[in-house]
Amino acid sequence: MIASKSSKKDHVAECHGVKVPDSPFLTEARIERIKGGRYEGQEIDGALEVVREGDRVLELGAGIGLVGAVVALNARPEKVMSFEANPMLIEHTRALYELNGLEDRIAVRNEVLISAPDAPETMTFHIHRSYLGSSLIDPGGRTKDRVEVPTASYAKVLKDFKPDVLLMDIEGGELDFLRHASLEGIRAIVIEFHPEAYGREGMIECKNILRRAGFAQVEDHCTRTVWTCRFDEALRPPQPSDAWTSEIVTLENAVVVPPAEQGFTQPAGVLSEKGAYQSTGALWRNGRALTTRPKMPKGDLPLREGTWLWGGVLWMHFGHFLVESTARLWALEHLGEKIDGVLFVPKRPRNGSEVTDFQRRLVAAMGTEADVACAGSPERVERLIVPGQGFGLGPMISGTDAFRKAMRDRLGKSITADGPEKLYISRSKLPAGRGNLIGETELEAHLSAEGYTIYHPQEHDIDHQIATYKAARKVIAAEGSALHLLAMVADHKTDVAMVVRRPSGATRNLQVHLESFMGKAPLTVSHLKRSWKPLGAAKARTWKGELDMPLVQDSLATAGFIGKGGKTWSGLDPETVQDQLGPKFEEVA
Repeated sequence: MIASKSSKKDHVAECHGVKVPDSPFLTEARIERIKGGRYEGQEIDGALEVVREGDRVLELGAGIGLVGAVVALNARPEKVMSFEANPMLIEHTRALYELNGLEDRIAVRNEVLISAPDAPETMTFHIHRSYLGSSLIDPGGRTKDRVEVPTASYAKVLKDFKPDVLLMDIEGGELDFLRHASLEGIRAIVIEFHPEAYGREGMIECKNILRRAGFAQVEDHCTRTVWTCRFDEALRPPQPSDAWTSEIVTLENAVVVPPAEQGFTQPAGVLSEKGAYQSTGALWRNGRALTTRPKMPKGDLPLREGTWLWGGVLWMHFGHFLVESTARLWALEHLGEKIDGVLFVPKRPRNGSEVTDFQRRLVAAMGTEADVACAGSPERVERLIVPGQGFGLGPMISGTDAFRKAMRDRLGKSITADGPEKLYISRSKLPAGRGNLIGETELEAHLSAEGYTIYHPQEHDIDHQIATYKAARKVIAAEGSALHLLAMVADHKTDVAMVVRRPSGATRNLQVHLESFMGKAPLTVSHLKRSWKPLGAAKARTWKGELDMPLVQDSLATAGFIGKGGKTWSGLDPETVQDQLGPKFEEVA
């Protein structure tokens, strides 16, 4: 038999078993990179780490088709749906799929997948001299051509295709995509960041979006600009309906690590005996983890014997203690065993192992005789029970069902209601610089005439405060931390009016807390004639609100907190206000 002469070789390179046909986009250097496994090597390695057999993979930025084809051939997903905006690449991408017999498993669409609402029918795509630099973002002076590319809806693809894994390399388009995209149902993501397109801040924003959505980096598969990450429900900001917020995990010989340095976010929390991070022990606020994975301490650690309930971060600030340090006490209702105590770590390292009287009294008011301790240095705990976060600032302010029930059934149960039915909770005796109300003394005089008792909670212990709030039936309060305790213990029939003292997101947290725990919204009295702040840069918590007395009176009378038809309350005298403030305050524009 005479052998026929070989036709032209059908491919010029091979990577992970995928043959790559020749095309105008393959330079000699690029071919050598493909052969050496260096072309998109990080993305390929990451994808092969997280894609499982039977997965559905969504790829944004198919390029020449190599990454998607390697995944389709080696990881054996059920389907790979690829999108590529550059029309010049499409025939070559499809040729690669065909050469490797992958047409039934992977397909490419020449469309731009848009996550933002109200997407245009087409978008301008800037074709660069090198296809690797082609992008939706105008590179400025380096564009060879511009074409209009049809768009497709990411929301529809998410609903219909239901991807398990997302691969994304879209030359800077990832920032806008992530800003609007739901990542629900996606188990893993491999993404290349392009800080040259949107700067370091843009890259940080991309990473923070992924973290907030509950994605954690896969060890040994991440660099500064390429991440492979998996979804972990416990790393997603908690919502009251999330299962893990009401779960309890018990660790033997756990390691508790307090923060070493002061900061808003701090490495601190719970590790397993072998150093695995117990993410359900983290403290979250407004969708951000304030405690992050700490390093495993070196050397021998002291052992705390017995069984302890993880309390989380111990705040000295009364309001933050109520909202964030109580967030795991709901578990007292579900333990079914005796514990030796509740164990916290300090928010401020300088506080060390300090526990104050009011903190001990509030935990005791939950109906437990357990000790309260704070780990000022790393230690091992013989047995540590770690409940999920059931309460907190931001989305968690309404509390989980388990948390609300525990507060209702346990907090102050043994304390008898004792106090006036009409109560004004004042801030007038708090130190200056705590966001005081201008005109509060005048307001107290008016309310006293209406039969209200003026109450200064900082002058009384926790038991007295609980007894007083349980007895009250009409409560007017200057906006502040005392309302958090009121929400936890007051009778559901109690009417509450909150007098706003400054523009702040804290107002909404208090509104939701009161409504969620008491079953009805408070009256929000937001009548400030002016706001004042210390000269120069000043934090909002130091601002002072000047009450518009006639409007405050009208709101309270209309809602039935005070009588109607009385003498109109006089407005505050501007000169008196200025004298009270002194020369170190200025009006907020």
